[in-house]
Amino acid sequence: MANLGNILAFPYALALWLRNRAWDKGWKKGVKFDNVSIISLGNIAVGGTGKTPHVEMFIRELLSRAYRVAVISRGYGRKDPRTCRFVETGSNVEDVGDEPLQIKRKFPQVKVIVDRNRVRAVNMLMALPFGDVPEVILLDDGMQYRRLIPTRLITLINYNRPIFRDSLLPFGRLRDLPGQLRRADTVFITKCPPYLNEWEKQQAIAANRINPQQKVFFTTIRYFDPEPVFEQCNRRYLYSKEAILFTGIAGSDMLRHHVGARYPRQYHIEFSDHHVFSARDIRQIERFAAKRPQAILLTTEKDAQRIRRHPAVTAAMQERTFYIPIEIGLVEDESSDGLFDIK
Repeated sequence: MANLGNILAFPYALALWLRNRAWDKGWKKGVKFDNVSIISLGNIAVGGTGKTPHVEMFIRELLSRAYRVAVISRGYGRKDPRTCRFVETGSNVEDVGDEPLQIKRKFPQVKVIVDRNRVRAVNMLMALPFGDVPEVILLDDGMQYRRLIPTRLITLINYNRPIFRDSLLPFGRLRDLPGQLRRADTVFITKCPPYLNEWEKQQAIAANRINPQQKVFFTTIRYFDPEPVFEQCNRRYLYSKEAILFTGIAGSDMLRHHVGARYPRQYHIEFSDHHVFSARDIRQIERFAAKRPQAILLTTEKDAQRIRRHPAVTAAMQERTFYIPIEIGLVEDESSDGLFDIK
């Protein structure tokens, strides 16, 4: 099926090849900023690699080293993608997107800006007052944005979905040619089991045809205890024996496994990635929950941004709804040498 998909997707593949060829040959010129370090994190597949948690991992580390950090995101799913705006902790998710708002609320001291024109966004950040000018800019989802030349280009690949065994959209999950991986100086193999032996690592490297010159890091997801989405949350639901999980993310297998290990009876209501919850969706969740009055309602931190101010969420739902915090870490015994280099 993968081979058939590649054949049928040939026009799309040709368009991608021509586009990348123009940049590779210098027929189109990128913009490079010498007065700031720009670290771009992106992927070749659509979603499912955990870009935003990896951006947050960088933020935590760079802040601990006293760097001034900023984040640029396209702000996927916002109402008007043509605008450029700074994200505030009180911004509306419809104006800035769920992931940028999540980052800003977790790291209020970090400048977060949404703009599909990432060059313009960098210029805006560099025009800030001297004490606010960032030393490091993290570019969220910048793999395909070739107008901006980053200091480091990091590509993320899902451990369970090697890119050379996948197909281009719409027959697979690839939005770019897998050979574009060669442009990256660093590759993150994400969503790994907590421990990998050397043979397993080498198998993943070979499956994705990673060059010896590229740095490779293997990362895993760490889950934490559920946190309230609303102030009215009743923590007694944390001790329930059943959970209703609703998600609007790409790839929820690991999350469902984690929830199932804690709550013996689990139900999952699944929506598409970056789903905009309608009043009808909220009513669907509430009707399902009404039939299971003892169950906790669980969601992701990203989805929590979309429902936190939703007018259709009732007091009964607010009382039962929690999100599951996550962080990214290296697999056991993995060295972090060079992981957070900014040059």
